Amino acid sequence: MITITPQAATKLLDHLEDEEGPRPSLRIFVTKGGCEGFSYGMQFDTESHEGDRVFTQHGLNVVMDPIALGVMSGAQIDFRDGPMGAGFTVHNPRAVSTCGCGHSFKTAEDAGTAEPCAEDEVPAGQRTHA
Repeated sequence: MITITPQAATKLLDHLEDEEGPRPSLRIFVTKGGCEGFSYGMQFDTESHEGDRVFTQHGLNVVMDPIALGVMSGAQIDFRDGPMGAGFTVHNPRAVSTCGCGHSFKTAEDAGTAEPCAEDEVPAGQRTHA
């Protein structure tokens, strides 16, 4: 299971205020790729698929597939707003290595499929040029 902080849930629920019809769930997923092997992803989704785990935190319905649950078990999703910008952050205790962009990781059990980061995914202060 993962944890959504109250700050993150509030921000996500704010995005759903103007939605008409059934309220979509937040789908949290991982894809193979990124500089470390896996990349985090979130999107609103009105469907669930066989094997999905559905749970509710702070009034927000969350959907995760077995792969995401496996590599993110125990993770916390938060929303931070500070001098360097605002955005969602993931603290994943299963990650043994993360990328400077903050969106890519690998676990001890599964390294995923590493790919070079796109230049626009790397924070300006962390870019290296040949």
